[in-house]
Amino acid sequence: MTLREQAPGKVNLCLALGGLREDGRHELATVIESVSLADELELTTPPAARADEVRCPGVPEPNLVASALAALRAAGWDAPPVRIEIAKRLPIAGGMAGGSADAAATLRLAPRVAPVPERMLAELAAQLGADVPSQLAPGLSLATGVGEVVDRREALAPHAFVLLPQPHRLSAAEVYARADRLALPRPDPELARLRAELSSVLVPGARLPGRLLVNDLEPAALSLLPELTGALQAAGEQGAEHAFVCGSGPTVAGLYWGPDAAARAGRAAAALAPRFPAATAVIPVG
Repeated sequence: MTLREQAPGKVNLCLALGGLREDGRHELATVIESVSLADELELTTPPAARADEVRCPGVPEPNLVASALAALRAAGWDAPPVRIEIAKRLPIAGGMAGGSADAAATLRLAPRVAPVPERMLAELAAQLGADVPSQLAPGLSLATGVGEVVDRREALAPHAFVLLPQPHRLSAAEVYARADRLALPRPDPELARLRAELSSVLVPGARLPGRLLVNDLEPAALSLLPELTGALQAAGEQGAEHAFVCGSGPTVAGLYWGPDAAARAGRAAAALAPRFPAATAVIPVG
């Protein structure tokens, strides 16, 4: 048996950071959108295999895909041993949920090998990490709680992005810790108001207002990697209506609205490639 699955990366059109909960995680209100840059997973069932195996060149252990397989086994998934090989295209520790996207793709593959209740997949996704639930069904969503409460939404007005992956990596835990030291989390009432406003504007064909295109983690990422300022400026100089750090960073995205957005993002990527060799244009997927 050989199965393949795409694992799209994501951008956060809005990431509003709330306070710490008792479990040590932050409340969030975030608009997450899957994009066309994706890893690819290939699952096989080697006849002589005695245990699950994950192969992902360049990614240090532990891999979140291995954690997803272990969680499936612990929940009673009765499949023969599998091997999952990952063709990595998403930046590693780049703020685009690459590991979470791979874990979510693994959960999507699992029922094609042996039965898994849909409810169990959702529960396992929430256990694996804050970004995994939203990536279980790629597309556009408003995620709240710590990311486990996912409200799927229909497509917005036409838009595209230029992505500028960086040669550096940022630990999400480090960025969140810096955000706390910088006192960036919003008070609960403010986060609730923003969550309600996001819910009201996320309607099919909408174009999000600039005031909502915020990433509360961006100042923390910039304080850890000040050179990101240059990437943000470069995206703006190439006509992006809005430039922002993706999630906890350090990948930078430039947003283009309009029917010609994909073409404009493509031209921007070509122009920026000499300075940012990994520059690429992407479109939303779902």
